[in-house]
Formats: sequence, structure tokens, C-alpha cells
Amino acid sequence: MTWYLSYILVYFILMFAMGFYYFFKVKTYDEYLIGSWNTGFWKITGTIVSTWCGAAVFIGWVGMGFTVGLSGFFKFALPGILFCLLLIVAFAGPLRRQRLYTLADLFGERFGGRAGIIPSILSAFIYSVPTLALQMVGMSTIFNITLDIEPSTGIALSFVLILGFTILGGLPATIITDAIQSIIVIIGIVVLFIASIVYAGGLGDAIVNTPAEYLNPLGAEGLGEILLYALSVGPFYMVWQSTWQRIFASESEQVAKKAGITGFVIAGAISFLPYSIGVIARQYVPLDMDPDLLFSYVTAELLPPAVGGIVFIGLLAALMTGATSFILQGSSNLTRDLYQRLIKPNADNKQLMITARITVVIITVLGLGVSYLVTDIATAYQWALRLSATVLVFPFLAVMFWKRTTKAGMIGSMTLALLATLSWPFLGIALDHTIFGFLVSIISLVVISLLTQHDKTEQVRAVYWDDLDSANETEQA
Repeated sequence: MTWYLSYILVYFILMFAMGFYYFFKVKTYDEYLIGSWNTGFWKITGTIVSTWCGAAVFIGWVGMGFTVGLSGFFKFALPGILFCLLLIVAFAGPLRRQRLYTLADLFGERFGGRAGIIPSILSAFIYSVPTLALQMVGMSTIFNITLDIEPSTGIALSFVLILGFTILGGLPATIITDAIQSIIVIIGIVVLFIASIVYAGGLGDAIVNTPAEYLNPLGAEGLGEILLYALSVGPFYMVWQSTWQRIFASESEQVAKKAGITGFVIAGAISFLPYSIGVIARQYVPLDMDPDLLFSYVTAELLPPAVGGIVFIGLLAALMTGATSFILQGSSNLTRDLYQRLIKPNADNKQLMITARITVVIITVLGLGVSYLVTDIATAYQWALRLSATVLVFPFLAVMFWKRTTKAGMIGSMTLALLATLSWPFLGIALDHTIFGFLVSIISLVVISLLTQHDKTEQVRAVYWDDLDSANETEQA
């Protein structure tokens, strides 16, 4: 326990030192929430790796490898990486030019008025809050294993640490610590992977002693199930606010593209390791073990505390960086998309800074509540991904490519897709819920747009080729 305690104390001392540094350095709202659109290549690369490698990678994906094998990588991780790369390659340039803050900000700028309310609510409450709760539960598990702190107390401690750091430093502190933590994350998961292979008697023995279905990329259910699962997960990452935030924060279009591609290629390579660890662990852990406890069990059993402490710090770093990113995502939505656009358009920098920090508290408190109240956070997380994708993907593509899209069409599509996805469990139809939601989204978007006229608040443009006023005003300045 002494090793674990020492590592954890040193880690949080360094984190809060960085937080206090940026508390006094950051003077504007733009710096606090978006890094003044001026973040360099390595910082963006590091923060992408750290944010991707959160609780899902270290806890969920080790458990998934244990239960379903390597097919889990092709069901979940690989589709997510590929859609993130698609977003970066196809859209990083035109999105960065708009000089915005959030995905909802894009809708608000293009359509005006209250157009960003639905995506803001989805991003802030339906995605950020349960995902934050997942990070808090993960941190409490680490505190329980390393320091013997009760889970409920560990959640409260996680809340205090996460909230304190996020209020102090904002996005600049998050990005710089992410860049450093990405190295710890990579070292931690590689060390655990190597230790698993050694403990299993070498890679050859590990492969020979593993049942074929756990090594099969298609799993027991075949290609159709893989593709269907990938469709229900992957498209969300086209509208994942964390990636959008990194695109907007980049100092140029070139940095947004190059750092985004580099970061997600590294993240994709790392993502294969936890599934492999889970598969190998079937040879030396009880097969009835709770998959969510597997990562911590393997780390504590296989590695001496001096080495295992580094792996736990890697996990703690991943959880911490994920938590701060998701809080700032929700804070950006509430501050920019709701407060500044709808309540007080003429708010000055001081008012926006105060509001940003207040909304950080709101999102973090809600995450705390969910972490105590919701017993199946993984299911809540899956529903957050599904709702965000079915509601936002086609409206986003329409904003980028289809000039004829109207405000009524966009709002109608989002509303109907949201209702359709939520009501699917009660409809008794054979069609997959995600496909059903996508069909409702695109059909309603096209039909309503063709039947309605552009609103006077709209900037009638296909943003992929024709920049919004936010970009033009920057150029003139």
C-alpha cells in the first residue's frame, strides 16, 4: 500500500500544481473552454490519446476481451477509431475554420436562435453526465484496491479531486496534463500486456491454450453481428464532442488534421491491448469473475506494487483526463450554447468565466448523483451513444453538404429521431433500434426541409464549402 499511496500522492500533487498554474494564467473565457484555438500538435495528439483511453479501455475492454474475446475490438473499438479518423480527415479543416466551441454551436450559428438546444442537452446531460459518472466509479475502484477506501467514500473523493482540478485549470490544464498522461497510459497498458503474456507462459502458449472462438475476429456470431454492432456504436464518434473540442482548440487546420490522425492511430493500436489482456487472463483467473473487476485483479496479482503502481496511475490518469474532458464538454454546452446564445448574448468575459465555472460544478454534481444512483452505468452509456448518433449524425452531414436544409427540417428531424429511438423498445418491431432511428432521422430531415422555407435567422450555406460568419469575422479581425 505504501507504493500505491506514494504514487497517488505524487500524481495529484503534480496535477493540482498544474491546475493552480493555469488558474492564474488563464484570463479569458476562450482560453478556459477552448484554449484560445491555439493548441499545438503534440498537446492535441496527447490529449486525444488520453481522452480515448478512459475507463472503457482499461476496465470495460479488458472485461469485454475476457467475456467475448478479440471480436470485441472489432465490434466496438475499431469502429470508433475509424469514425473518428473519418471525422478528422473529412471535416477537421472546414470545422476548424468556423472558430466555434461545440457541435451545438455549429447548429446555433448555421440556423440561429434556439437551434442548438437539442444537441446541447444531449451533449451536456445525456452523454457527459453518465460518462463522467463512469469515470468516478472507476476511480473509486482504484482507491478501493490500492488504499482500501470504501467505494462510496471513493466516489466522493473522486468528485472532490475532479471538480477541484477542472475548476482551476480548464481546458489548457487538461490538455497539457493529457499530453503528459498519455505517456503514462501507454506505458501502463503495455506493461500489463507483457506481464500477462509472461504469466501465461509466453505468447505461443497463450495462443495455443485459448479456445478458437476467443481469438476469432468475428466471434461466435459472425460478420453480420459485428457489422450491426459497429453500426450502433461507430457513427456516434462522428459527433463526439471531445474530438470536436480538440479540432476547435487546434492552432490551425493542419494541426487539427495531423494531430488528430496521429492521436487516433496511436489510440487504435493501444485499444487492441486490453482485449488481448482479457483473453489471456482466461487462463489464470476464475472464469466466473466480474469482468469489471478483472483489470484491477490482474494488475494487483501479476505485478509487484512498485510496478503495479505505475499501471494503476496510468488508469487513474486516464480516468482523470476523461472526467475533466467530459465536464468541460458539458460546461461548454451550457455556457456557450444556452447561456451566451439564448440568455445573455452580450455577456462580458467576467460573466462568461463565472458561468463556465458554475456549469462545471453543475455537471460534476450531476455526475456524482448518477454515480451513486445508477447501477448499470454501462447501459446508460450505450444509450447515450445511440441517442447522440441517431439524433445528430444526419443533421450534421446536412449542415455540411446540403444547403437546402431548413431550420424546421433540422429541429423536426432531431425531435422525431429522439422520440423514435426512445420509443423503439415499446414498438415491437424487428428492425434494429439504431437503423430505425437513422431512418426516421434522414427521412424526416429531407421531407420537412423540402416542405418548408428557410428561416430568417439562418445562414443558408453548405458549411463544407461556404464558411459561416464566425469564420469570416475572424478573418476580418
